[in-house]
Amino acid sequence: MKQYLDLCRWVLENGEVRKDRTGTGTISKFGYQMRVNLEEGFPLLTTKKVFYRGIFEELFWFLKGETNIRPLALKNVKIWNDWPYAKYKKSSEFKGETMEEFIQKICDDEAFADKWGDLGPVYGKQWRNFGGVDQIEQLITNLKNDPFSRRHLVVAFNPGEVDKMALPPCHAFFQFYVSADGKKLSCQLYQRSADLFLGVPFNIASYSLLLAMVAQVCGYEPYEFVHTFGDAHIYLDHIEQVKEQLSREPKPLPKLWLNPEIKSIYDFTIDDVKVLDYDPWPAIKGKVSV
Repeated sequence: MKQYLDLCRWVLENGEVRKDRTGTGTISKFGYQMRVNLEEGFPLLTTKKVFYRGIFEELFWFLKGETNIRPLALKNVKIWNDWPYAKYKKSSEFKGETMEEFIQKICDDEAFADKWGDLGPVYGKQWRNFGGVDQIEQLITNLKNDPFSRRHLVVAFNPGEVDKMALPPCHAFFQFYVSADGKKLSCQLYQRSADLFLGVPFNIASYSLLLAMVAQVCGYEPYEFVHTFGDAHIYLDHIEQVKEQLSREPKPLPKLWLNPEIKSIYDFTIDDVKVLDYDPWPAIKGKVSV
């Protein structure tokens, strides 16, 4: 996807080397915006294969208000595993278990998962219960009944609960916008911290899927996903991977199919979403900085 590659190239060419919380170090640039028209295809990167099933399952998990990794672990989705495992390794209960053994315990033992698999009040909690407000339910209701409102926002960054979260929300808040003719729906995301190699491809696909799902259940056509960045960075141990992507010619974008029978945002499952004609370059591995 050209917009993503342009962003990576811009950061490599104009960014500054900075220290960061993880100790890995980054090349970083502050402030950027890109626009993706979903009418031109579903924005799943083609310059590397992306594990989109995991992205979709994570989104459904958010929408259910979940904050424990067990439902994801049972589906072999590993997106959030690193943070609970890092916390467990520092505890007196750690007995040298590998990541795989830890996740197996999460799957097999609900009590263990309750103690060690919870991430605190992360995205799902904030989306569905921000100080008692179900922001997703409010969003859907308002998009149906007051389309031209300028208040179609969902906020994940809750200052009162950030210190209880395994990872403060990187994609901090998003806003929806209905076109003047009342037909098309767009979504803008503000992302305070953006890991360009590992995280951002997931974020683009996740919010584009969310846009398509919200559009369907509210009676609109999905239009633009606008991605606004704060700290856009490439970890120093991802530079070669990013350069490899930049050397690859993007392929045509795939298409997204949603089950037209689904009328509620909460009813979508992995069987109701299909990515058609996805023909990416091979996957490129990179280490998560925790």
